[in-house]
Amino acid sequence: MQTISGKPFNIAAIAQGGRLQYEALLLVASLRACDPDFPGRIILLEPQPGGAWPEDPRIRGEATRVALDRLGAEIIPFEARHFGAAYPQGNKIEALAALPEGEPFLFLDSDTLITGPLSVVPFDFDRPSASMRREPTWPEIELYGPGYNEIWSSLYRRFGLDFDSSLDLSQSDGYWQRYLYFNAGWFFFRDPQAFGARFLEFARSVRGDPPEELVCQSLDPWLDQVVLPLVIHSFGGGRPGPELAGMDGDVTCHWRVMPLLYARESDRAVEVLEQVAAPNWIKKALKEHEPFLRMIYQGRGHKVRAMFDRANLPRPEQKIRNRIKAAKLWMR
Repeated sequence: MQTISGKPFNIAAIAQGGRLQYEALLLVASLRACDPDFPGRIILLEPQPGGAWPEDPRIRGEATRVALDRLGAEIIPFEARHFGAAYPQGNKIEALAALPEGEPFLFLDSDTLITGPLSVVPFDFDRPSASMRREPTWPEIELYGPGYNEIWSSLYRRFGLDFDSSLDLSQSDGYWQRYLYFNAGWFFFRDPQAFGARFLEFARSVRGDPPEELVCQSLDPWLDQVVLPLVIHSFGGGRPGPELAGMDGDVTCHWRVMPLLYARESDRAVEVLEQVAAPNWIKKALKEHEPFLRMIYQGRGHKVRAMFDRANLPRPEQKIRNRIKAAKLWMR
């Protein structure tokens, strides 16, 4: 596949021991099923023991490694020095340093399915962007505390960025969608080394010395999503255009938690999930993870699916979660 700039690109995701290794296997298997001619490299970034990981975070057992190798995925190690066990979401920040310098990349959270031909998505790797499938999770505005303008503008000032040019002026002043905010489930750029270095610089600065306007705000687990728009804006990027509608659409599905996949995602996503999980050599690995065993292979996923009307889902997401938990079908 060629990007609009004429260069191939790498797909990157995190794979580590436990839930993420099985999610990564589903991701790679779905890519091979739905875009068999994708010519780029599929690089799974594996944190190593030591540094910020006091225990061994590597992929466990051989079944997953054997399946990933059969699917043509490359596993590349990286060392977490700054986040690790204390903030696992920081994996995606530090892992970028292990990707090939100067080669365009698309980072995907491991809990993503490819449901269509990724090869047809016209990424412009000179203009980074990220997922808009997000809710108003950050900041949480406190009574008498700083508002959206004060909080976000303080972060742009911290790094010498133009705040006004980041705003969506079609949205009302003080409304959360006016401000550049992404889900960090996917993002891309022309150079992972440059992007990763700036991502790490900004994240360490905000975590270690947050602006005073953030005094009422929690950065855990939101640090990566707080900093990502700043990094993207700093490289001249912004909100994705209509040409990227396939992301979080017909081409990718960031499902996040298996009960949520069955509750709210498309029939196509469920079809792909169950298709790629069916071969015995993949099933052997996935059945090691109890939520996948129960949801995919023992039918609990379809019990969850029968509880919801996809055309009329409860809002916000927490209401979906609560209903699944009340039925004792929540697992991760």
